[in-house]
Amino acid sequence: MRPTLYEFAGGDDAFLALARAHHARCLADPELNHPFSHADLNPEHVQRLAAYWAEVLGGPPRYSALPADHSSLLRMHAGNGDMGDLGRRFLECFVAAADDAGLPADPEFRAALRAYMSWAVDDVLAFPDGAAVVPGGLPMPRWSWDGLQSR
Repeated sequence: MRPTLYEFAGGDDAFLALARAHHARCLADPELNHPFSHADLNPEHVQRLAAYWAEVLGGPPRYSALPADHSSLLRMHAGNGDMGDLGRRFLECFVAAADDAGLPADPEFRAALRAYMSWAVDDVLAFPDGAAVVPGGLPMPRWSWDGLQSR
């Protein structure tokens, strides 16, 4: 049986390394720096991000246990207006962070990660209007080697 993307990546340690590397890349990016350098960004941001990605990609439900859900994640990012090029930059930082974190270089694995993050960026940016209402109780998405499995 094929391992989950979470297992293939290396589990919790791999996702924590990925979240740290991604956050560092976003801080170094001249456009992404601003949203990632806010003083109100909780110090646990990297741990929450790692838990979210791990859960979505087949790991244990640690993000959901915070308590948090997909609706809360979307609400955090809603109402920011047109994000222009930030989504593409975020995706490129994620792809490069996979190298920085030493995740497996397997082409199929990397393609699955990129496909997930491309979908996730579109999903997060789906509520640009400040008046947009994010529905409550959205289940956590589940992503596998074959793409989106449930939402």
